[in-house]
Amino acid sequence: MADKRLLILDDDLMVGGTIAIIAESAGWECKATDEPQLFFSLLETWQPTHIALDLVMPKMDGVEVMVELSRRACSSQIIISSGVGSRVLDAASRSAAEHDLNIVGILSKPFKPSMLHALLSVNTCDRKVMEDDAAEDFALGSGQDESVVCEVELLRAIEQRELFLVYQPKINCITNTPVGFEALVRWQHPQRGLIMPNDFIPLAERSGLIDPLTDMVVERSLGWFAAHFADSNLQLSINISAVNLKNLLLADRMADLCTSLGVAPGNLICELTETSTMEDPVASLDLLTRLRLKGFLLSIDDFGTGFSSMLQLVRLPFSEIKIDKSFVMTALQSAESRAVIRSIVELGQSLSLSTSAEGVEHPRVLEFLRSVGCERAQGYLIARPMAAATAIDWYHDHAVISV
Repeated sequence: MADKRLLILDDDLMVGGTIAIIAESAGWECKATDEPQLFFSLLETWQPTHIALDLVMPKMDGVEVMVELSRRACSSQIIISSGVGSRVLDAASRSAAEHDLNIVGILSKPFKPSMLHALLSVNTCDRKVMEDDAAEDFALGSGQDESVVCEVELLRAIEQRELFLVYQPKINCITNTPVGFEALVRWQHPQRGLIMPNDFIPLAERSGLIDPLTDMVVERSLGWFAAHFADSNLQLSINISAVNLKNLLLADRMADLCTSLGVAPGNLICELTETSTMEDPVASLDLLTRLRLKGFLLSIDDFGTGFSSMLQLVRLPFSEIKIDKSFVMTALQSAESRAVIRSIVELGQSLSLSTSAEGVEHPRVLEFLRSVGCERAQGYLIARPMAAATAIDWYHDHAVISV
């Protein structure tokens, strides 16, 4: 009983009482109130494991409550409930996530008892592990916090090969067969252990180390790819930083390396976020045009998350649109996310661009992507990022699989 305590805040005590009755029938201990002050008092003294929070209340609306829960570093697992429309519910859920609250799910009123039982049975510990793992997959240029390392350490890491690569497979959505890999960089620090890109890429960009770091990623990943897949139709994706776009020589170095290794430029995809191409539009246009002239493919990553998506597609020579994981991972719950995905795929088809989706974690999402015509997919449903040798084994295990 101690680990199943549900605190309910709802302006309608009858609804709150109904939620309590349903939960108590499943072995939960419950307390319900319509008073925010009493709610926060119980939060401190009773320490609920779960919270059912109504959004629309006269004294303190649900968003205000979530802000206060965040300020108090609340670790309870939260069910958001309301009779408002799905768009408002989805927005409230995203707001809660931005405040680092543990959201179990959304309970749209009116609801069936089975819906509440399903949300109360969600193991958000497993969900948190999955989200933490997903956060590890930041690629070049996506970092936020460089405070854990210094420039001297990063330079040493590059020189002493403390950085290593992992590879995440991509598949054809229709046939389920492998179409390539995305190379992702990691840092095995001798004292601090594994450091993810979001903790050192910003430092590399600011300190001028991003070019040698990118060179290292390109050389090692292409060397691995050439040794095992040079004669195949597979493609290797490499992430390019915004700072790299200022270096016109990058296109020449990559072309020379492909020639020496016997890899066709068309087997290499350079992935860039749409925001990275905005920092210096002229330099971006110059380098990306040179890359395309040399036969390399270009993917606009995180598509749909910025304000300039359409402008970037018109002005820059991309060959692929990569649908951002924020839409893919919410596709089952959000009609709006599904509509965005469908629109992006249709846009890609109208512009003769390939489409790829990241963050695929559920079979029904993959089926949806198939149904709307998305060509490629990657995500934990397919495979997690893996060491080079494991990636080769994975390919040989999956190369002959078809739907």
